[in-house]
Amino acid sequence: MLAGVYNMTCQQGSTFARTITLRYPDPSSPAIDPDYLPWNFTGYTARMQVRRTLQSATPIISLTTENGRITLGGASGIIELLISATDTDGLTDSGVYDIEIISGAGVVSRILQGEFELSEGVTR
Repeated sequence: MLAGVYNMTCQQGSTFARTITLRYPDPSSPAIDPDYLPWNFTGYTARMQVRRTLQSATPIISLTTENGRITLGGASGIIELLISATDTDGLTDSGVYDIEIISGAGVVSRILQGEFELSEGVTR
Protein backbone atom coordinates (compact mmCIF):
# COMPACT_ATOMS: atom_id res chain seq x y z
CA MET A 1 0.00 0.00 0.00
CA LEU A 2 1.29 3.45 -0.90
CA ALA A 3 0.89 6.19 1.69
CA GLY A 4 -1.54 8.97 0.84
CA VAL A 5 -0.44 12.60 1.03
CA TYR A 6 -2.43 15.05 3.15
CA ASN A 7 -1.10 18.39 4.40
CA MET A 8 -2.39 19.45 7.83
CA THR A 9 -2.58 22.85 9.50
CA CYS A 10 -2.48 23.06 13.29
CA GLN A 11 -3.57 26.27 15.01
CA GLN A 12 -1.27 27.03 17.92
CA GLY A 13 -3.18 27.20 21.23
CA SER A 14 -6.27 25.42 19.82
CA THR A 15 -7.30 21.80 20.15
CA PHE A 16 -6.11 19.87 17.09
CA ALA A 17 -8.54 17.11 16.10
CA ARG A 18 -8.73 15.18 12.84
CA THR A 19 -10.81 12.16 11.89
CA ILE A 20 -9.51 10.04 9.02
CA THR A 21 -11.32 7.05 7.51
CA LEU A 22 -9.14 4.50 5.75
CA ARG A 23 -10.88 2.50 3.02
CA TYR A 24 -9.80 0.04 0.33
CA PRO A 25 -11.48 -1.13 -2.91
CA ASP A 26 -13.93 -4.01 -2.45
CA PRO A 27 -12.38 -6.88 -4.44
CA SER A 28 -15.84 -8.17 -5.38
CA SER A 29 -16.99 -4.87 -6.94
CA PRO A 30 -16.33 -3.79 -10.56
CA ALA A 31 -12.89 -2.41 -11.38
CA ILE A 32 -14.45 0.77 -12.73
CA ASP A 33 -16.07 2.78 -9.92
CA PRO A 34 -15.54 0.15 -7.18
CA ASP A 35 -17.18 0.18 -3.77
CA TYR A 36 -14.86 0.85 -0.85
CA LEU A 37 -14.71 -1.01 2.46
CA PRO A 38 -13.41 0.37 5.76
CA TRP A 39 -10.08 -0.96 7.02
CA ASN A 40 -10.50 -3.11 10.12
CA PHE A 41 -8.17 -1.77 12.81
CA THR A 42 -9.05 -4.43 15.38
CA GLY A 43 -5.78 -5.52 17.02
CA TYR A 44 -3.80 -2.61 15.52
CA THR A 45 -1.86 0.23 17.11
CA ALA A 46 -0.79 3.47 15.43
CA ARG A 47 1.87 6.14 15.69
CA MET A 48 2.53 9.56 14.20
CA GLN A 49 5.52 11.85 14.56
CA VAL A 50 6.00 15.44 13.47
CA ARG A 51 9.60 16.50 12.83
CA ARG A 52 10.94 19.86 11.66
CA THR A 53 12.61 18.09 8.70
CA LEU A 54 12.97 14.48 7.61
CA GLN A 55 16.51 14.51 9.02
CA SER A 56 15.61 15.99 12.43
CA ALA A 57 16.66 13.67 15.26
CA THR A 58 13.94 14.72 17.70
CA PRO A 59 10.20 14.83 17.01
CA ILE A 60 8.34 18.07 17.63
CA ILE A 61 5.43 15.97 18.92
CA SER A 62 4.45 12.28 18.92
CA LEU A 63 0.97 10.84 18.76
CA THR A 64 0.37 7.17 19.53
CA THR A 65 -2.45 4.89 20.57
CA GLU A 66 -0.45 4.35 23.76
CA ASN A 67 -0.31 8.06 24.72
CA GLY A 68 -4.00 8.58 23.87
CA ARG A 69 -3.42 11.03 21.04
CA ILE A 70 -4.54 8.44 18.45
CA THR A 71 -7.72 6.39 18.74
CA LEU A 72 -8.51 3.60 16.27
CA GLY A 73 -12.16 2.84 15.54
CA GLY A 74 -11.95 -0.94 15.13
CA ALA A 75 -13.87 -2.23 12.11
CA SER A 76 -15.07 1.28 11.13
CA GLY A 77 -11.70 2.23 9.59
CA ILE A 78 -11.59 5.44 11.63
CA ILE A 79 -8.40 7.04 12.95
CA GLU A 80 -8.83 9.96 15.34
CA LEU A 81 -5.94 12.33 16.05
CA LEU A 82 -6.07 14.64 19.07
CA ILE A 83 -3.61 17.19 20.48
CA SER A 84 -4.79 19.31 23.40
CA ALA A 85 -4.83 23.11 23.22
CA THR A 86 -2.18 23.16 25.96
CA ASP A 87 0.11 20.95 23.87
CA THR A 88 -0.42 22.88 20.61
CA ASP A 89 0.33 26.10 22.53
CA GLY A 90 3.81 24.68 23.20
CA LEU A 91 4.51 23.98 19.51
CA THR A 92 6.90 26.41 17.84
CA ASP A 93 7.70 24.90 14.43
CA SER A 94 6.05 23.54 11.32
CA GLY A 95 7.37 20.29 9.89
CA VAL A 96 6.62 17.00 8.21
CA TYR A 97 4.75 13.98 9.52
CA ASP A 98 3.69 10.46 8.75
CA ILE A 99 1.24 8.00 10.28
CA GLU A 100 1.99 4.30 10.60
CA ILE A 101 -0.33 1.48 11.62
CA ILE A 102 1.02 -1.70 13.21
CA SER A 103 -0.86 -4.99 13.02
CA GLY A 104 -1.00 -7.43 15.92
CA ALA A 105 1.59 -9.50 13.99
CA GLY A 106 3.96 -6.51 13.90
CA VAL A 107 3.51 -5.54 10.23
CA VAL A 108 4.07 -1.77 9.87
CA SER A 109 2.34 0.20 7.10
CA ARG A 110 2.77 3.92 6.46
CA ILE A 111 -0.70 5.15 5.49
CA LEU A 112 -0.44 8.94 5.39
CA GLN A 113 2.28 11.60 5.14
CA GLY A 114 2.70 15.26 4.40
CA GLU A 115 3.38 18.74 5.71
CA PHE A 116 2.34 19.77 9.24
CA GLU A 117 1.97 23.54 9.19
CA LEU A 118 1.79 25.45 12.45
CA SER A 119 -0.41 28.54 12.28
CA GLU A 120 0.97 30.65 15.12
CA GLY A 121 -1.47 32.25 17.52
CA VAL A 122 -1.63 35.89 18.57
CA THR A 123 -3.89 35.70 21.64
CA ARG A 124 -2.04 34.70 24.81
